[in-house]
This record gives sequence, structure tokens and C-alpha cells, in this order.
Amino acid sequence: MGPNLMSRKNLLASITGSKPTAPEGTPPLAARPSTPGLSSRGALGAVTRTIDTLAARASTAKELEARLANGATVVDLTPALVDRSFVDDRMPGSEESYAELLEAIRQTGQESPILVRPHPQQTGRFQAAFGHRRLRAAAELGRPVRAIVRQLSDLELVLAQGQENSARADLSFIERARFAKRLEDLGYTRDTIMTALGIDKTTLSRLISVATEIPSAMIEAVGAAPGVGRDRWMELVGLLRNAGVSPGAEALVRTTDFTALPSDDRFGALHRAFSDPAPSSVSLPHPADTARPPRARSTYWATEDGKRLVKITASDRAFVLTIDAKAAPAFGEFLLAEMEQLYDTYRTRFKR
Repeated sequence: MGPNLMSRKNLLASITGSKPTAPEGTPPLAARPSTPGLSSRGALGAVTRTIDTLAARASTAKELEARLANGATVVDLTPALVDRSFVDDRMPGSEESYAELLEAIRQTGQESPILVRPHPQQTGRFQAAFGHRRLRAAAELGRPVRAIVRQLSDLELVLAQGQENSARADLSFIERARFAKRLEDLGYTRDTIMTALGIDKTTLSRLISVATEIPSAMIEAVGAAPGVGRDRWMELVGLLRNAGVSPGAEALVRTTDFTALPSDDRFGALHRAFSDPAPSSVSLPHPADTARPPRARSTYWATEDGKRLVKITASDRAFVLTIDAKAAPAFGEFLLAEMEQLYDTYRTRFKR
């Protein structure tokens, strides 16, 4: 590790009072002990590992916020006085997850404070390092936003912003690529960007390659594409290298039919346009034909004494149970441990 990268990590540690998140590929927390009775192989094992990874990342984000809050005063600010970071990291297209956050804050309040600094150019105003969606939710609900105010340099703000987003792992691939490219355009070194995003050199090269080789206008037209991962974006880069940007593809992303599609479907349409030898002849599906089923209204399972322990979200594609870990610690692990027996009972009862 070079001295430059070490100095960047030390700088982040000075903000949080602890070491920054390790680069991508390194578990952010100590490995959790395996749950007795769970197989580490097969579909259940894969589900368990995925849940553990997501839980560890969410825990890392909360630990980062807790370290920032340790010894700091949390204040209530008027959302209108808080500006966004000077480096935008989010794109339109993740409204479903935002709607869930908005509803959670409406019902239970803002659990985690955002991090802001006094605005470097405007007296009496502030600039957010992270927590932009919580800031937006507070504004829409007409509530003050709970915030920690810290004196931060531009570099410290960027590092805190990147680390918190990386820990939460809720940015799509193209949002992370766009964020990395913007930091490089602002003159930050790749060592700094790797520290901010918690990634290694190879991953950073891929991110910047995608954000560089695909025209920014096309990226903005597609949007966040939360369901599209690295491999599909790299495929699009390969198609662009072979075919170049055609007038037909450029015109495609400006059509009303294209912009009316959901973000993931806009990516699919663009990918097909570059896969087709005559992109201008690509016909777009009508938005009504590709629109996802209406999002089911969430319901809850509650205990006899009225505790709502499980949120239930059902649609034609998925049946999702979200367990309140505060109200029922380890209930999720218990269900996973019983999963094989429950599945056998299900198959026997329904003759599957």
C-alpha cells in the first residue's frame, strides 16, 4: 500500500474515529458464525450467504453512522437550508426503494442522522455528505432533518459520502460508475476514489471504463437501471467498441416511447439497438406492454399482543417477508434454520 493511499485512509479515520471499510472483496465485518443446521451448499446456502452479506453491509453503514454520532450533537435542521453534495451519486429510477424509506420515516421517524458540513460558500446554509434520500424525505414530509454537523474539507466529504454509500450497497452499478468518473474528473486520484468506494483497482477500472466509453447522455437517458449489473454494462461497452455510436441509437434515447419505459427496460432497448445491425430500425415495445405489475400494498403479520414483526409484500413475481430485527432478534436466523423442514412440509401438503 502506497503512502498516498495510507494518508487517504488515515484522513477518513479522522472523520469517523475508526478504520474505513475494507476494499471490495474483503468482508466488512468479522465473519458471522454459521447457523446450526444450515447447509453451506445449494440454494439455501446461497440465500444464507446473500442475507449475511447484505446484513453485514447494512451493519457496516450503521456502524459508520454510529461512529460519526459518537460524541457529536445531533441537531434538527430545516431541509431547505441543506444543499446536496457537490458530487451527485444518485440517478432517477429507484423510486420504489425511496417510497419504502419515505413510508418508514413517516411511521417511525428518522432513525439515523445525516452528515452535513457548514456550506463553504454560503453562510447559514449546509451541504450534505450523505443521507440525501433522508433529506428529501424530511422535506416531503414537512419535518426537520436530524443531522450531525461537522467541519469537513472537500476530500473528507467525498470520502464519507463514498464510504457510507458503499457500506449500504444500495447504489446501482452505473450510479457507482458515474460517481467514480465524476470524482476523477474533479481531479481526485484513483487511490482516493478506491478508498471512497471501498473497491480495488480492477473494479475501479471497470467502473470508470463504463462511464467513459458510454456517452454520458445515454447513461443519463437510461437512468439508474437498478436491475442491471456489471456484466450487462460491460457487454454494452463491447458493442459500442464494435459498432460505434450511430445516429439511430442517439435518436432512440430521445424518443418519447424510450423515456416512458422503466429504467431497466430502457437499458434493454439500448442494448438491443447496438446488437441490431440497423439500430434505427429497432422498434420499442409500448410502455404498457413492459410495465411491471402494480406494486402490491404491503401488509403485516403481528403477534397476539399487536407487535408487527413481519412485513409482507406480495406480487406476481415475488413474495417477500421483511422481519423487524429489533422487535424479534434472531427470528430470521431461526426461520432459515427451519427452512428445509418447512419446505418438506409444503411439498407434502401441496403434493409438489
